[in-house]
Amino acid sequence: MDRVPPSLRPSAWSRWINRPGLRKRRFRANKVMLTIAILFLLLMLAWALAPSLFTAGNPSATNPLASLAGLSARFPLGADQYGRSVYTELVYGAKVALEIGFFCTILGGGVGGAIGIFSGYLGGKVDMMVMRGIDMLMALPPLFLALIFIAALAPTTTNEIIAVSVATVPAFARVMRGRALEVRSRLFIDALTVVGVRRRRILWRHVVPNCAPPALVLASINVGTAIVTAASLNFLGLGPSVVTSWGTQISSGQGYINKEWWISVFPGILITLLVISVNIVGDWVRDALEPSSQ
Repeated sequence: MDRVPPSLRPSAWSRWINRPGLRKRRFRANKVMLTIAILFLLLMLAWALAPSLFTAGNPSATNPLASLAGLSARFPLGADQYGRSVYTELVYGAKVALEIGFFCTILGGGVGGAIGIFSGYLGGKVDMMVMRGIDMLMALPPLFLALIFIAALAPTTTNEIIAVSVATVPAFARVMRGRALEVRSRLFIDALTVVGVRRRRILWRHVVPNCAPPALVLASINVGTAIVTAASLNFLGLGPSVVTSWGTQISSGQGYINKEWWISVFPGILITLLVISVNIVGDWVRDALEPSSQ
């Protein structure tokens, strides 16, 4: 006699999508996508560390005679309105993009994570006051929050990193607070408190290490978000006037998009591929550190 209620039985679609053969093919496809994503990120890192190995040109050198030149052996990805090689600008722009992505994640994630962990562990009025401030920041979209700060600062790379980092803080604070509350409610924390272990020791030796896995997962995904936010600021003309910035390249080519499409399209494709690759690696990190989330 079948004792499983009909409402709890797996549907035909669920049985089909989870059949062993299809699961094995999905696993292989995921491994292939992960490999491609890692190789692409390694290429971007190589561009950032040693751009001269991939192109002999100067990203700032102009050539009026080659203005708006199409794709050719001399200009693999075409030339912009100043005769600069789009490919050379992209190669040198990788350093700017990765610097902003990683530094914004480290700065914003560190500050936001610390706020969330301390607030969740201490609880009470401190937690209520801090989280109300975080709620106010989360009410604003990250790009708008970055716009507020970059508009009040000088257009430099350092200030852009600060502005994007501020927009990163609320998400880290909210996630880390939830994790800290969950860790604080575990029995071993109560046992340590009962035997007289100091709260500071409990925080640094037990709470913070248990909050590290979700922080690493969120950080791996946030790198792509920070790159997109910084590129958006440069596209709007609020970032530093860096020729090799991918956002600046997209902005400079929007007036030529009908015919000389390569000026804006290739930087946009590169940003998209970089964000997708970072997210794929972030998903892999999540599955590795948090198996229960699979």
